[in-house]
Amino acid sequence: KSGLYMSGFGNEFSSEDPRCPGALPEGQVTHIRTFSFIKYFKTNIHTPLTSCLNTFTVSLQNNPQVCPYGLYAEQLSGSAFTCPRPANKRSWLYRILPSVKHKPFTPMPCGHLTENWNEAEPDPNQVSWTLYLFLSFSGLHTICGAGDAKSRNGIGIHVYTCNTSMVDRCFNNSDGDFLIVPQQGEILITTEFGKMMVEPNEICVIQQGMRFSVDVFGETRGYILEVYGAHFELPDLGPIGANGLANPRDFLCPVAWYEDRKVATGYTVINKYQGKLFACQQDFSPFNVVAWHGNYTPYKYNLENFMVINCVAFDHADPSIFTVLTAKSTRPGVAIADFVIFPPRWGVADHTFRPPYYHRNCMSEFMGLIKGHYEAKEEGFQPGGGSLHSIMTPHGPDADCFEKNSTASLKPERVAEGTMAFMFESSFSMAVTKWGLETCQRLDKSYYQCWEPLRSHFNPKWKPSKQ
Repeated sequence: KSGLYMSGFGNEFSSEDPRCPGALPEGQVTHIRTFSFIKYFKTNIHTPLTSCLNTFTVSLQNNPQVCPYGLYAEQLSGSAFTCPRPANKRSWLYRILPSVKHKPFTPMPCGHLTENWNEAEPDPNQVSWTLYLFLSFSGLHTICGAGDAKSRNGIGIHVYTCNTSMVDRCFNNSDGDFLIVPQQGEILITTEFGKMMVEPNEICVIQQGMRFSVDVFGETRGYILEVYGAHFELPDLGPIGANGLANPRDFLCPVAWYEDRKVATGYTVINKYQGKLFACQQDFSPFNVVAWHGNYTPYKYNLENFMVINCVAFDHADPSIFTVLTAKSTRPGVAIADFVIFPPRWGVADHTFRPPYYHRNCMSEFMGLIKGHYEAKEEGFQPGGGSLHSIMTPHGPDADCFEKNSTASLKPERVAEGTMAFMFESSFSMAVTKWGLETCQRLDKSYYQCWEPLRSHFNPKWKPSKQ
């Protein structure tokens, strides 16, 4: 698998299908000379300086008059042209036919994919969903979200289930980026940039405007975090230093792969635009990119590679130390969405209640579980399920967790072994859709009862113990 990817996050990548060597344009060749001090000091003083010069050539062109192999040059822009250079995202694709060659888009049914955040009345209660069963529904379904794709500021949280691959169909999200979290079943994602195999405990990001198709190998399900108007970044590390959390070298993007395939019966391109779905027809595969270069790519990441930062003395650190990716808002330190994980790690804090603390938050927290048992709720929270704790809604460990960990021996121990829980955290006050509240029939209406057995331990006669 290592030969199918390139390593790095936000790098300037370049790739060409080995079937077509030299597909990346060379453009006008510029000769550049540099002086070699190594050569100079290894020779005597009478050696001509010209013998110490190194000459090499550089390719400088993106859009030549005629591309190699008769390809079309097409730029995919993920940011405004005039964005500051560190935030400027674009890639050049060299393809057999340009993506503009298609029939007109026409509306198609959206199913339970929605951006209507007003179809159900607001509900501040803690919300939990049980296991998403395959026989109950298939496709892409919106649970909750906020904001607006038209103004490019917002978030949507979806779940997907499927057991059939996409044949002669692809998807394109004009509204924002998809962060895909498989929970069961590996998915083979074909993109214009190449192929990615994504397994449970891995994630992938398909950025705005990138066409992709999905092959599955049985019953498959997972979660999707969608953000409008921002791209995911690595979080700033501050005093952590140069290394830690999700390291850039562990992110993988695909290498170029193309198919030159005509589709007599028609190839369908599905476009999510302003919260609605549209479809157009063309007579060729869109995965006809022979070569590409740039820094705007799809990518994947294995969650096992996350370098965990944790407390080694006392108290419980805030969950921001588990942030894998963030989509920043215009307010410093405030995210449109953070993707946070709770991976296996050591718990060693002294004099400390080690599970997550009781909390009321100015952020919305959607929790999901890929595998195992979440440490704060070992019963009732199943892989493939989820929960939403809305802005300022109280949440925290259930009664069993509190009682157990209030009297536990505080020895070093492995926490969350065999488990991977995650959180989509957002500064938006998210609304739950009608599908999430009613249609899916997976709402756990007894969720609040996990806190009902909490009892008072208050003792007004308590005295500090003598040391």
